[in-house]
Amino acid sequence: QVQLVESGGGLVQAGGSLRLSCAASGRTFSSYDMGWYRQAPGKEREFVARIWRSGGITSYADSVKGRFTISRDNAKNTVYLQMNSLRPEDTARYYCNARANDMYWGQGTQVTVSS
Repeated sequence: QVQLVESGGGLVQAGGSLRLSCAASGRTFSSYDMGWYRQAPGKEREFVARIWRSGGITSYADSVKGRFTISRDNAKNTVYLQMNSLRPEDTARYYCNARANDMYWGQGTQVTVSS
């Protein structure tokens, strides 16, 4: 089992920044690819970013490329999502995801961007 706890969400004006954190406990964090997803009201959950277990490879949704940066600290069992130049359409609940042969989700943290 892997437990994931997200933090760092909040209310921010358009153009502002937030840094989300996801702390993992349980099995070996470095064995998992880590990702961020988001879900806005009335919409399906969508992929935001992923970082592979080594930390050397990342991928992003087109909608966040150049604005968001995913990183991980395997010594702290934590993955981060630095979000810059936030837009109202980034408003959603953001979920952390751990993926290997199994998959785990956190409870999410709310991000609200006002115009």
